[in-house]
Amino acid sequence: MIFGVCSDIGKTRTVNQDSYYNSDIVELQLFVVADGMGGHNGGETASYLAVKTVEDMLDKNREALINKDILIPKFIHMTLTEANRIIYNEGLLNESLNGMGTTLTMVYFTENSAIIGHVGDSRAYIYNNSELTQLTQDHSLVAELVRNGSISKEEAKDHPQKHIITRALGTDVDLKVDVFERDIEKGDIVLLCSDGLTNMLSDEEIKHILSTIEVPQEACNCLVEKANELGGEDNITVTIIKID
Repeated sequence: MIFGVCSDIGKTRTVNQDSYYNSDIVELQLFVVADGMGGHNGGETASYLAVKTVEDMLDKNREALINKDILIPKFIHMTLTEANRIIYNEGLLNESLNGMGTTLTMVYFTENSAIIGHVGDSRAYIYNNSELTQLTQDHSLVAELVRNGSISKEEAKDHPQKHIITRALGTDVDLKVDVFERDIEKGDIVLLCSDGLTNMLSDEEIKHILSTIEVPQEACNCLVEKANELGGEDNITVTIIKID
């Protein structure tokens, strides 16, 4: 497994509210991208707390996961529920952080599959057989309008409410987490990204870069550079994992 990661502040923001985590535990291949939201340093704090909780939970449950005493979907749900609790409570304790939240998309690799946990509008894609497929479903107002047929995908691109998230870590006591599994095989490429990438580049543009640049780190750098060339209106974080 070969991977690369790039996180950039973009061209218009004063702070990078994105966070990411790549496990360094050989037996536990786990990758995370989170995109924080909230005034002042709220978004930065929320995304940091989210990925720190994932890292801590992975370390805490390391042996149980290696020995398969905990199923991966249960671990993902348990971890994101704990992250939600920590972020929510921190917002209650600190007035300047009240209302902060973060998206989070994570992927855990087993021998033959990718198990994905997802809340918000950061995305997971898979590129195989020269096709790019979005694996996650955006938890946003505009995405729901597209799904129910109220607006088209073209109208969604410039919709004034496209940044409204309907599900996030830390904004409510209760949290609904999407957890699902996807088969993988040698040569597949999995991409995790914040919406700073997908609001700037179309899926076709992302696919073109993945099809022409084989080294994951170089592809990450190129995607971020392209998003900045097109305006860099938000923080941009990209993780690419190639199954070898």
